[in-house]
Amino acid sequence: MTVIRAVPIGTGHYLPERVVENAWFTERLETTDEWIRTRSGIERRHFAAEGQKTSDLAIEAARAALADTGLQGSDIDAIVLATATPDQTFPSTATRVQHAIGMTSGYAFDLQAVCAGFIFALANANALIVSGQARRVMVIGAETFSRILDWEDRATCVLFGDGAGALILEAREGEGTSTDQGILSTDLHSDGQFNDLLYVDGGVSSTGTVGVLKMQGREVFKHAVSKLTAAGHAAMEKAGVTSDEVSAVVPHQANLRIIKAVAQKMNLTDDRIVITVQDHGNTSAASIPLAMSVARTSGRVKAGDLVLMEAIGGGLAWGAALMRW
Repeated sequence: MTVIRAVPIGTGHYLPERVVENAWFTERLETTDEWIRTRSGIERRHFAAEGQKTSDLAIEAARAALADTGLQGSDIDAIVLATATPDQTFPSTATRVQHAIGMTSGYAFDLQAVCAGFIFALANANALIVSGQARRVMVIGAETFSRILDWEDRATCVLFGDGAGALILEAREGEGTSTDQGILSTDLHSDGQFNDLLYVDGGVSSTGTVGVLKMQGREVFKHAVSKLTAAGHAAMEKAGVTSDEVSAVVPHQANLRIIKAVAQKMNLTDDRIVITVQDHGNTSAASIPLAMSVARTSGRVKAGDLVLMEAIGGGLAWGAALMRW
């Protein structure tokens, strides 16, 4: 049976020029490089320059993805941009990207599911393509989390970084089997009862301020391992594949211990896991597309590879997606 698949055709990413090593924090907070590395695996991260906005990062990633595919902005039908740190309350950051890349028709919108944002955006982009509402969709994750950190909270401010990644999907015919190229399955979840585990203490209708990030790290860790494992298994079951068939895992780059714990529970060997957290920190919705772009550039992800992606963020919101390049 012939079906329409949303097939990945190119990636791109952008990191701000400023690199912040762990030593920067040890000079300002009561912490050590060893403490940060042991608990998170992070060695450095990138911070946006003064005046550099989330849209600036997203635009550079979008241009890199277009260059990777040889397309122009006018060839894109839709942009779905995942971010928890938009330029403005409205309009969407995606429309800024749309204008900057010369996309004069179609539509662009933001999606907010915090660190799980890219998985949710990917699922929405897939639906747009499968339903025939778009032929080519650019999915972007972009964040400037350095704007919402509490610099006196050593448990959280050392964990995050800024960056952007983009993936272009194109409608192509498949046979409706697990050997098809494209998105094979997605598995999305959220549960608002866990709101207070990871949130920002500000908002337009509550405080009228931006606020700063608050997190109960131990509780988030426990939920992350169990929920990501379950979502990963569900995505594979929906597609009719096993973990032995997965070529690469591109997880949300939040914490090395979470990444390894989930991989172990899913019987995925370390050599199949793409890890960039040591160099980028947690870039929230940007982390998966950023890591995916780095993996493709380095040859870790190639045509024909079956790739599992998974993420969890505030909400709690979490999910997984399975895609063949």
